[in-house]
Amino acid sequence: MNPLSFIYNEVLLRPLFNLLVGITNVVPTHSVGFGILAVTLTVRLLLLPPALHHAKQMQANQKKMGGLQAELKKINHQYKNDAAKKAEATMALYRRAGVNPASGCLPLLIQLPILIALYRVFLIGIGPDTLHLLYSFIDPPATAQLMFIGINLTHPSIGLAVLAGLGQFVLMRQATPAAGKDQVSLGSDQSAQMMAGMQKNMAYIFPAMTVFIALQLPAALSLYWVASTVFGIVQQYLFKKYLNVASNVAV
Repeated sequence: MNPLSFIYNEVLLRPLFNLLVGITNVVPTHSVGFGILAVTLTVRLLLLPPALHHAKQMQANQKKMGGLQAELKKINHQYKNDAAKKAEATMALYRRAGVNPASGCLPLLIQLPILIALYRVFLIGIGPDTLHLLYSFIDPPATAQLMFIGINLTHPSIGLAVLAGLGQFVLMRQATPAAGKDQVSLGSDQSAQMMAGMQKNMAYIFPAMTVFIALQLPAALSLYWVASTVFGIVQQYLFKKYLNVASNVAV
């Protein structure tokens, strides 16, 4: 096993798997569905600080960029036929203004491996083939209830797939108006208008892809997707309403 696989398994996959089994052992009826909801909520709460930091960094950059629109238009006009020089001049302007386009990437890079590991935990499920991942102090589940609100979590669920897609649509629509307004503020900048159009289209394409993908996966994954998306919707609403910052779209 290479070092990266070892770190992934021992630092992320095994702890999350043991958390799922441990919670499933203590919840009423040993419901795997309730275990999935509890683990998803726990992980998303732990990821709140980096998510808030990322949102504040993005908003700070947007405010700084809002004051650079006139200079950006000049650069676009001056180097409209030279993409390399336009990019160089734009980055130089950002440096002078203290704008770092990559400043918000680190929190996302921290969150992504955790969310991938969580996704993997729900994909492999609780069964004889995965019990070797348990720590010595976690008891193997005597029973694991795989039915949740009438849904078999080991099979695809049309209802949960549709709910996951609708959740993604709401989440992306929450973010689209603010982002679109900032991007269109460049007026004649064709690249900004193109980005705004792409983002609008993705608000429909991505939810449709979510439904299609969820229909190919066990309902346990769809349940996680629904729970994580609902958490994201509430998080984004609270960030905007009470903290005056906009969070990124995430599942």
